[in-house]
Amino acid sequence: VQLQASGGGLVQAGGSLRLSCAASGRTFSRNAMGWFRQAPGKGREFVASINRSGDSTYYADSVKGRFAIFRDNAGNTVYLQMNNLKPEDTAVYYCAARNLYYSVHSPRFYEYDYWGQGTQVTVSS
Repeated sequence: VQLQASGGGLVQAGGSLRLSCAASGRTFSRNAMGWFRQAPGKGREFVASINRSGDSTYYADSVKGRFAIFRDNAGNTVYLQMNNLKPEDTAVYYCAARNLYYSVHSPRFYEYDYWGQGTQVTVSS
């Protein structure tokens, strides 16, 4: 699975962005997916995850109620809608896919086998 993240940019606090992650291959609908982020000088942080069919999601407390993860299996794409952005959301955002043998999505970065290249999100105050 190859992943290509896009949609990052510079936005003012309170604004919105939608990140996209396009996946190659024919197994996308069988991969649980996740979004993670990494701010300068910090470790990789879980943001949101979604199961194969898209009917189960999980969010970090820091983004709950502001971000939404959803997927389009026909289009091989997973999205992260980010609303009411805050300066502390500034980071490089990565999408990731679990091995297709694991149906359960996860907040643990080491349980993901495939990673996109990251897209920068900068929120100004």
